[in-house]
Amino acid sequence: MMHSNLLIFIWRRKLSFLLLASGLILLGLWTWAILVDTTKALPAFTQQTDRQPSEANYQHVHIIQKLIAQANRVLRAERQKDNVEQASPPAQRLLGNVRFVRPTQAKKAPLPLAESFLFEQERLKILEQQQRQRNAGMEELNANAEDDRMLSSAERQTQYEHELQRMGVPTVAGIGPDGPRAPAERLVHLDLKGAPPKLSFLKQLLPVLRALGATGLLIEYEDMFPYNGALQPLAAHNAYKESELKDFLESAWVEHGLSVMPLVQTFGHLEYALKLSEFEQLRELPESPQSICPSRPQSMALLEQMLTQVIELHMRPSANATPSSPELPIKFTHLHIGCDEVQRMGECALCRQRMRSEILLTHVISLAHFVRRRWPQLQVVIWDDMLRDMTLSELQNSQIGSYVEPMVWVYANDIYHFIQPQLWDTYSKVFPSAWAASAYKGAFGESLLVPPLQQHLENNIRWLAVIAKEGGRFAKGFRGLALTGWQRYDHFAVLCELLPVGMPSLMTSLSTVSKGYFSTNPRDNELLRVLRCVFQPDSRRSGHPWLELHPNAHHSQLFAVCSYPGHLVFKFALRLYDKLVEVGAYLHQTRDHSAWLSDYNVRHNYSSPLRVHELTVRTPMLIEELRAMARESQQLLWEVYDEHTVAEFVEQHIYPSITALHQQLGSGQVLLQRRTWPQRPLPLSLELRQDMGLITLEQQHQPPH
Repeated sequence: MMHSNLLIFIWRRKLSFLLLASGLILLGLWTWAILVDTTKALPAFTQQTDRQPSEANYQHVHIIQKLIAQANRVLRAERQKDNVEQASPPAQRLLGNVRFVRPTQAKKAPLPLAESFLFEQERLKILEQQQRQRNAGMEELNANAEDDRMLSSAERQTQYEHELQRMGVPTVAGIGPDGPRAPAERLVHLDLKGAPPKLSFLKQLLPVLRALGATGLLIEYEDMFPYNGALQPLAAHNAYKESELKDFLESAWVEHGLSVMPLVQTFGHLEYALKLSEFEQLRELPESPQSICPSRPQSMALLEQMLTQVIELHMRPSANATPSSPELPIKFTHLHIGCDEVQRMGECALCRQRMRSEILLTHVISLAHFVRRRWPQLQVVIWDDMLRDMTLSELQNSQIGSYVEPMVWVYANDIYHFIQPQLWDTYSKVFPSAWAASAYKGAFGESLLVPPLQQHLENNIRWLAVIAKEGGRFAKGFRGLALTGWQRYDHFAVLCELLPVGMPSLMTSLSTVSKGYFSTNPRDNELLRVLRCVFQPDSRRSGHPWLELHPNAHHSQLFAVCSYPGHLVFKFALRLYDKLVEVGAYLHQTRDHSAWLSDYNVRHNYSSPLRVHELTVRTPMLIEELRAMARESQQLLWEVYDEHTVAEFVEQHIYPSITALHQQLGSGQVLLQRRTWPQRPLPLSLELRQDMGLITLEQQHQPPH
């Protein structure tokens, strides 16, 4: 009975006990906070320990604020509950003939106004005291903040450069997380001359390029553009179809937000047009189709027709056009008219009477005036190399700065070796703005199979430093950076690195210039967000950098194990490169270093059969391996290129090694057929004597006629 009465007493006084317990707890917390706030921290020995007391005080005050707010919510809830219970009659429950009435709770007197805001007043006191402490130390913090930031920035840069060295990434002064901003525009160059990728493959690249920071495409069509009418002979037999090209251009802008800048050569590099009999008479020199004669009226007529067809295709209504938007929905604001590397200029009878600078400037301004007159919304861009030797007065007097924007291109690592400070000063006085151009492939060898990734990355990083340093000279700064990827050095050259093989270099350089620096943090580098890897690269777990580049290597192991558009072609190119190196070393050893299968042995059919057999025993196996790789390349490249490009690739890279192996094997078989050999000395052949201009001893003693 006693326990029941005690329980009933506690039940009726539950709110009083709750308030008493809450008050004791909050009083203890308040006392504890006051003691912590008023206690002076011990002198710290490092910058880290200096920040710990203030951070702890902030955390304590935050905890007290939350507890006070929670207590106030509890008090308000209990008060509302009491008001509801007082307004409604006690609930009754019936069980049979027995009536149970809920016990009446004792009425609680409302808290006085001062007591209800007790916790709020104490909270304000704590905050005011904390604010006074912060204000007291604010001057000292402001005095040391700048030094602290400078020190931490220097420390971050040192750590950043150390990590770059571990990864093999080139380090350039001033380029890092705290360095200059990235260029506003980042264009990816697609060189389509003579080796056009399928548009289905190029579509796969668009989301990758956009994710890595590209803002547009610089498309050089050459003979892959679907010229029509009188210009139809300019188009290659495997040129793109107009409808397919429009669909690709629309996808670039509508789906991925990439602008398009067409590039049409209009002075030099016109081999694809001037090689034809229809336009042979427009050459600067009859024996060279490299450059057009700008002094002939027919030349300007041809170039205007070419520009018109290219521009109108990029503005002509697409298949998805509507009355409200009749034009092709792409961002098309700039047109590139080339004009680089004009090797033959001012040599024909019509041009010899004028200076080379006058010829070039007049030609460029005439073309730019034609474009701006018909399409005033377009800006005209040219390559800058033909302007580098001109004087400031020549450029200013021509007013070329009002017509075109130069795209300054250097693909080497020492950019200032080609564009010195005084030339930057000249350009800035002539042109309000300029473009820059780096390279991700096609710049370090006319017939390379795999681009040197590290060299291209350094070229792009050094351009970031140059843009940051020289951009202030121009009134409107740099427009942006174009990453060029050449497929041939000119129309007659063989293939250099294929686009899928250059993807690792392109992705690495593009992600770097889009960020303004190479991010060493794998979680912060867009490159790893694009690659599909079976593992997540993390140097902290493995102890090795997630990307490793070396001067003598073409790639990083990262690109050999991850997936991306064209990764199968890239991995095949690596295996083919290694196999070609092996075959080349084998042929060099057997032909040039051995003493039994040299050209001398073959010419005189004079060697040891045992040694010849040893030297040629591997040849049939190597021939079969190369044939298998030729078949594999055909299967892989068909996903990206048509049969013409596939055949050219095999003929250029694989067939010469197979031919050399067959020649070596044939020479060995001839040497093995001999069973007897003549006595020494071996006679010198008549053909060799005649080619070398040698005479025999008998001829030396014969009297002259």
